[in-house]
Amino acid sequence: MTNTLDRRTLLRVAGATTGTAVLAGAVLATTAPAHAAGGAFRHGVASGDPLPDGILLWTRLTPTDEALPGSGKGPDVQVSWQVAADPDFQDTTAEGVTSTGPVRDHTVKVEVTGLAPATTYWYRFGYGGTWSTVGRTTTAPPPDAAVDRLRLGVVSCANWEAGWFSAYRHLAARDDLNLVVHLGDYLYEYGTGQFDAGGTVVRPVQPAHETLTLADYRIRHALYKTDPDLQALHAAVPWVITWDDHEVANDQWSGGAENHTPGTEGDYTTRLAAARQAYFEWMPVRAGADGAIHRRLRFGQLAELSMLDLRSYRSRQASGTAVDDPARTITGDAQMAWLKAGLAGSTARWKLVGNPVMMARLNLGALPAWLLGPLRELLGIPENGAALNPDQWDGYNADRNELVDHLRATGTRDVVFLTGDIHFSWANEVTTRSTALSGPAAAEFVVPSVTSDNVNDFLGLPANNALSALGATLIRSTNPHVRWTELDGHGYGVVEVTPQHCRMDWYHLSERTDPTSGSAWVAGWSVATGSARLRQEYGPLP
Repeated sequence: MTNTLDRRTLLRVAGATTGTAVLAGAVLATTAPAHAAGGAFRHGVASGDPLPDGILLWTRLTPTDEALPGSGKGPDVQVSWQVAADPDFQDTTAEGVTSTGPVRDHTVKVEVTGLAPATTYWYRFGYGGTWSTVGRTTTAPPPDAAVDRLRLGVVSCANWEAGWFSAYRHLAARDDLNLVVHLGDYLYEYGTGQFDAGGTVVRPVQPAHETLTLADYRIRHALYKTDPDLQALHAAVPWVITWDDHEVANDQWSGGAENHTPGTEGDYTTRLAAARQAYFEWMPVRAGADGAIHRRLRFGQLAELSMLDLRSYRSRQASGTAVDDPARTITGDAQMAWLKAGLAGSTARWKLVGNPVMMARLNLGALPAWLLGPLRELLGIPENGAALNPDQWDGYNADRNELVDHLRATGTRDVVFLTGDIHFSWANEVTTRSTALSGPAAAEFVVPSVTSDNVNDFLGLPANNALSALGATLIRSTNPHVRWTELDGHGYGVVEVTPQHCRMDWYHLSERTDPTSGSAWVAGWSVATGSARLRQEYGPLP
């Protein structure tokens, strides 16, 4: 089997002692060994959470025909792994053997250490005389390294039944990405036909029913990992991921979810534990203390990426003026303290935040509620405006005010939120009641869904219809901090970070239900260092 991965230089790092540019590993077109991709490794390979001296590697083994995902069957086995400086494994850097079995659904996760920083490596897994597909990964630069560019693929909301994962295919074909940031809803919990492509099931899920048990979640994860475009992107670059709600159930909060009915679906904590166990088995992500997933990764002096968990600690969604209640939280107190301290104390040029749900306000009506004065309280309107979607930060005004006020008080600049969940494309300037007149405190780039329904799909209309265009115009006219939005497209984003700017380009698919769908650049917006004001770009990144 031949895998061709043509990659440009990924990181250009100034040497710590010589001051000369050190290439982090320009990737040449490579051919995997002819014996790669044996049937035992049918769910692909992946890497994640790159550190300067290490990387997390993942695969799933099917040692026998009965050892299917979620079956609880099959033997305990030993799996070998190798990391090399070349795609033909003539220069092996690290290798070892690890065990797996039905207790972990035959998944394999290896924490490889002792690697060189800012270096490209190839890796593979072996069992029974066969090797897996060869994956390619890159370690992070040292924290004090001068990095002149970082490029990220950014994705969210991939619904199996709603289409094909062409967005992943187009990202995998690029030659300029350092890593992929996935902002949640990697998979969906619904049963077949419950959330599809505007009423059409493009490809049915397994299991066919809603995922509730450990076996159910394992089977659903396994299904997603059979997608060839998803496998290609996992094998091409390391991923940094977080979860949103559908990895468990729709509109999840700390004590339950909208799409969980205890009377017919059992105890929520049991379901949550099953979903989390399957997630950590099947995803290339590190788990912190008590299964915490919020974490921070550093990419030299250029950027620090804080990945948030906005489901595990949040209060239940509310409406009306309850969204102003300071006792309610979307982050939880400990994560908020960690986030504020990390942003204010960071020595990196750019502070990126992997943010599962939209931060920017979305006001309804011509005026934000705080300009109505006492009339606001009389009418029962929340201080940041009536919340269209209280599942977002709009439903947790106190937390948003606290974070934005903290950025202002500490003089923390160059903060950019990378956001998913809402399925549309947005370029936002982040303001609150206290900052609307003094200018934005941060910028926010929101990616569209990979496949999940958006406005035209819900309405049964073609893309770029007049009603969607009118909706986007109305949003911008009543929300001046929303500099751009598009409500119909599916696709992905590409973020470029340099010492001078942080920029996102949006790419939309021509047709999500076509497995050969093309993609096209639709917009680019950037923010310059020292400013949170967005600027429109008039052509794609070179």
